[in-house]
Amino acid sequence: MGLQVDLGASTWLWTSPFGTADADALFAKIAGLGYQVVEIAVEDPDLIDVSAVRKALADHGLRGITCGAFSPTRDLTNDDESLQRTGMEYIERCLDITNAIGAKFFAGPMYAAVGKARMVSAEQRKIEWQRAVTNLRKACDMAEARGLELALEPLNRFESDLINNVDDLLRLIEDIDHPAAKICLDMFHMNIEEPDPEQAIRRAGEKLIHVQVSENYRGTPGTGNASWDAYYRGLEAIGYRGAVSIESFTPQNKELAAAVCIWRDLAESQDQFARDGYAFLKKWTANK
Repeated sequence: MGLQVDLGASTWLWTSPFGTADADALFAKIAGLGYQVVEIAVEDPDLIDVSAVRKALADHGLRGITCGAFSPTRDLTNDDESLQRTGMEYIERCLDITNAIGAKFFAGPMYAAVGKARMVSAEQRKIEWQRAVTNLRKACDMAEARGLELALEPLNRFESDLINNVDDLLRLIEDIDHPAAKICLDMFHMNIEEPDPEQAIRRAGEKLIHVQVSENYRGTPGTGNASWDAYYRGLEAIGYRGAVSIESFTPQNKELAAAVCIWRDLAESQDQFARDGYAFLKKWTANK
């Protein structure tokens, strides 16, 4: 029978930052390739006219999902309280966009800035952990008030020193203690941090509401050495019914370039990346 999921692609695969001017042509392309979902990367909320995006989604029969870009100026664990505030304000604006386009959750590693990876004392780590708990509980309140959830995402050790795997995130969610706190898993990070991705997915269980995929080198699904069979077994075991969305990046990415470190083309073209990725994922989700 296969996995009962929708397939999606991130706007990051083609453009950075995404704005309303990109919506119609890009969504037409994504729908034309066969995808049912577009994952909208909200780097700059000012660039997004929600009414125009909502119309483009409807015109092309796509469902929208939102994810965030957590630069050093949006850091819920920073010693500088002004950066914590800008992080919270950004999350709130993203939640408003999420709600306005009819999505059900906002995804991303919102506990800290992407690329924040340092050796710090146990005391400092405890302080930053508590900041993440306190601020994300407030963010969960904001999400719940809008009928939304937060899909929190672990990052690999080179992009975060706070939350690297499912077990880290489950501990954080336990401390947040809020029903809106859920899980997003990105296969790229799992390829680095999870010894057994199937068991990691099983541990995430019903809290898992979004899945992002790419190869071990961030390339086209099916062209690398990612553990696709293990991911399939894990998702099948928990009865996952959300989207499976390709997340990779154009080499022209601006906001996260230093963190994601993609300095070269990973496919003949970004369109070819998406086309071949869809063909592979279609077979993979059907267990063929």
